[in-house]
Amino acid sequence: QVQLVESGGGLVQAGGSLRLSCAASGRTFLNCAMGWFRQAPGKEREMVAAVNWRGTSTYYADSAKGRFTISRDNAKNTAYLQMNSLVPEDTAVYYCAAARALGLVYAGEEYAYWGQGTQVTVSS
Repeated sequence: QVQLVESGGGLVQAGGSLRLSCAASGRTFLNCAMGWFRQAPGKEREMVAAVNWRGTSTYYADSAKGRFTISRDNAKNTAYLQMNSLVPEDTAVYYCAAARALGLVYAGEEYAYWGQGTQVTVSS
């Protein structure tokens, strides 16, 4: 079992930055690939970024490329999403998720564990 708790969301002006954290409890974090997803009102959930178990491979959605960075610190059982150059279209609830896999996981349905989400609001 892995329990996930996100933090770091908030209100930021366009062009600003936020760093989301995802603290994991449980002994299996090291064996899990991690992902960040978001869901805006009236829209479907979408993947933002993913990282493999070692933090050596990453994936970014087109909307995140060049602006967001996913990382993890296995010693701290924590995953991160650094978000720069934020735009109002980034406004959403952001979720971290863990998959019982070592490599990159792209499909949301393959993630077994989910956090409760953290709100990110970008004002224009």
